[in-house]
Amino acid sequence: MALRKLLKLSAIASALALAGCGGDLVVNAGGDDNGNGGTPPPTADCPAFATEGSSLAGVDKTVCEISGTITSDTRLTADIAWSLSGKVTVGNDNADSATLTIEPGTYVFGKSGADYLVVARGSKIQAVGTVNAPIVMTSVNDMLGLSDEESTAEWGGLVLLGNAPSNKCDQAALESCEIQAEGEAGPYGGADEDDDSGALKYVQVRYAGFEVIPDNELNGITFAGVGRGTEVEYIQVHNNLDDGVEFFGGTVDAKYVVLTGNRDDSLDWADGWSGRMQHVLVRHNPNDTKANRGIEADNQSGNFTAEPVSKPRIANMTIIGNNFDGEDDSEGVLLRAGTAGELYNFIITGPAGMGECFEINSDESVTNAGNGEIIFRNSIIDCAEPFKNSVDDNDVETLDADAWFRDQPGNIVGDALLGGYVPAPNSPALGGGYNVANNVDAWFDNVDYIGAFDGTEDWTVGWTVGIHPEDDLAACPAGTNEVNSLTGRLNCQLTGDITTNITLAAGADYVLDGRVRIGVDNTTAATLTVQPGVTIFGKSGADFLVVTRGSKIEANGTATNPIVMTSVQDVIGSPTAAGQWGGLVLLGKAPSTKCADQADLDSCLVEAEGNAGPYGGGDWEDNSGTLNYVVVKHAGFEVIPDNELNGITFAGVGSGTQCSNIQVHQNVDDGIEMFGGAVNCKNVVLTSNGDDSVDWADGYRGKLQFVLVKHGADDSKSNRGIEADNQSNNLTATPVSNPTIANMTIIGNNFDGEDDSEGVILRAGTNAKLHNFVITGPAGMGECLELDSTETKAFAIDGSLEMTNSVLACNEPTVGDLGNGTTTEQWFLAQDGNSLAANQAAVLDGIFTIDTTAPKDMTAVDDFFEAVDFIGAVDAANDWTAGWAVGLDD
Repeated sequence: MALRKLLKLSAIASALALAGCGGDLVVNAGGDDNGNGGTPPPTADCPAFATEGSSLAGVDKTVCEISGTITSDTRLTADIAWSLSGKVTVGNDNADSATLTIEPGTYVFGKSGADYLVVARGSKIQAVGTVNAPIVMTSVNDMLGLSDEESTAEWGGLVLLGNAPSNKCDQAALESCEIQAEGEAGPYGGADEDDDSGALKYVQVRYAGFEVIPDNELNGITFAGVGRGTEVEYIQVHNNLDDGVEFFGGTVDAKYVVLTGNRDDSLDWADGWSGRMQHVLVRHNPNDTKANRGIEADNQSGNFTAEPVSKPRIANMTIIGNNFDGEDDSEGVLLRAGTAGELYNFIITGPAGMGECFEINSDESVTNAGNGEIIFRNSIIDCAEPFKNSVDDNDVETLDADAWFRDQPGNIVGDALLGGYVPAPNSPALGGGYNVANNVDAWFDNVDYIGAFDGTEDWTVGWTVGIHPEDDLAACPAGTNEVNSLTGRLNCQLTGDITTNITLAAGADYVLDGRVRIGVDNTTAATLTVQPGVTIFGKSGADFLVVTRGSKIEANGTATNPIVMTSVQDVIGSPTAAGQWGGLVLLGKAPSTKCADQADLDSCLVEAEGNAGPYGGGDWEDNSGTLNYVVVKHAGFEVIPDNELNGITFAGVGSGTQCSNIQVHQNVDDGIEMFGGAVNCKNVVLTSNGDDSVDWADGYRGKLQFVLVKHGADDSKSNRGIEADNQSNNLTATPVSNPTIANMTIIGNNFDGEDDSEGVILRAGTNAKLHNFVITGPAGMGECLELDSTETKAFAIDGSLEMTNSVLACNEPTVGDLGNGTTTEQWFLAQDGNSLAANQAAVLDGIFTIDTTAPKDMTAVDDFFEAVDFIGAVDAANDWTAGWAVGLDD
């Protein structure tokens, strides 16, 4: 099998080489010498305007080749695969006008970079696909199944040339304007703002952008002087070498635009473009391959004040960068060279290694920002490097981009709370949008959200490529090995220490073999990327996953496709239980009180539980990657005697790590435990865990918001919702544990054993700031609040230990006293907004808060937190657990 595949690929590669040199493409692999097997023979005949091409392996359609100039109306049907030969032009420039109609489901492909499609001025393209049968313009490599997520520039692209104005035209003689388009495509420009170049709807352009002439690559789709009479909806450009779409002047509008994996700018405009766009998704390649800006915008490079000035209106755009760091980094939006523009309801975000997310450059564009010609409102910037300030030629600052952005109405610098590219149910994007349709221009759809998606409907489903999990993989990704399948699909194994970047692609299940470590401690850094929908499982308790210091995990699932780490019993449908595999361990370089030398934290070497490896260091902002929509189930095996793993261990993990929408379900030991560090998390679900749900120690100083703890509804073993220490061996060790936690719900059960189901215990010298809590449970639950250790009680006495705007609804709300004549209950009720309630039914409906205690405004504490109108973790109007969390219906 492998030899036949190799021979087939060799034949294809030879054919491609011939095609690239101008030879004919001849590929028909797959059958024997007598024509048996392989691809069925095609049945359709080529029409008179085309010539018959050679058949393609795996393609059961006739291949027909088109070339030259099309001067009469022409239809490309879906029963034929259409090959471009060189530059194929529809019509001559404002003469011999023709319309090229492309049916839904049709494939048009180029054999080499010299093959591209141009629609001349005065002619039209009517490429109208459907959501279930998009039109695909791509490369022969893709037709043969050889293109992948690193492929680009395998053919030219699509160019539309129109008669609409450009500021490169002589404005007194627009009718005679003739500007030469890139790639020698032909002339464009004119006086007709309503010019009509046809329609593009449900169209993909893949793997294009060849350098047609030196230093001149084609864009995926070029709109040059294209007028607003042209209809553009539901278009995608995927993996283009140059820009995704570029507008050179013109007035064309577009809705529902997807720009993925493009190597230069995703959206580029210049020369007076004044069109409109809405519902735009930009996603740079998640494998961190080359990318530049989500938007690069100019007026005119040769004359920054040329008129008409570029001034598009764009609403509801989401830009997600990557970590590419090269001559041109992955960045967000750059407005320069005198452009103006109106930007509404944007989300700009990306991983920690992304470059600046917003910049205005050039004195002329800075002036536009100051006089209202640039509008940027009701938008969210969620980036490690959010802004780059503008400077003049003498490096004197001319615009504080941060201050300017924050001064615009409705703007937010903070967490967008996305699941992939769709906002989570409690994202500030939902309900925070500006109604552009009512307030600015009725062309826009009436929406109330920020970004390209409303959190419910994903309009990319069905017609796009490279976004959603595809069919099962044909082979295991590099860095993994195929093993016997236990799940009925491809199983790929991870073993030992992994020292190169690997991606666990959707379409296979991944098996851990013993302790699997990503990277080698502080010497060999590696990144494990896990795609949405992937399942990782352990076969035994000895199987667990570790991310070492200096390395990263990028596990970014979605609400509809969470990443699941679980046991083999779970994936094969056998009975599940706690402790069936190890768990997930993140080791970082942030401080811990256990570092022996606090004056030299960089030399710290603390051994993590379970022989996972060392952690600790001097970097509070250390970055161990991303966990988003990740569910860890049935873990917590006793890896070494008396040492069970937590569901997720955060050991010395820094605040640069992104953590949101995570769950640990049915773990033997703790749900999540933080050993020092400063990791921050939002949207945390901890269900049916056998020991403590949240545990911290050794100087943890992070922040948590929206934490839901639910002990087993079957009254199975459980202990505390929070068990908190400073350091068990040295209660006054510094830095003292002092996290800030807001909006937490703890629901206990009736378990009564050596360790009862309880609420919160603060002990061993820890400090804390706790706000907006609901702690409750059935009648048999133990105490809901306890302060233990003289050192912790001292923090309560001096007021540095805070617990406010919270309610205890327990038969035994508190125990003990502070040692100064004040009971714990008296101390609790003396804090702002605290109260006791009769029982669980008085404060919760299921997991939803019904208690009416006014919450503390946490945005005044730190911009990590969100303002809410409820206490506890979840309310019925904002169920961020829906669709991905397990174990909440019991």
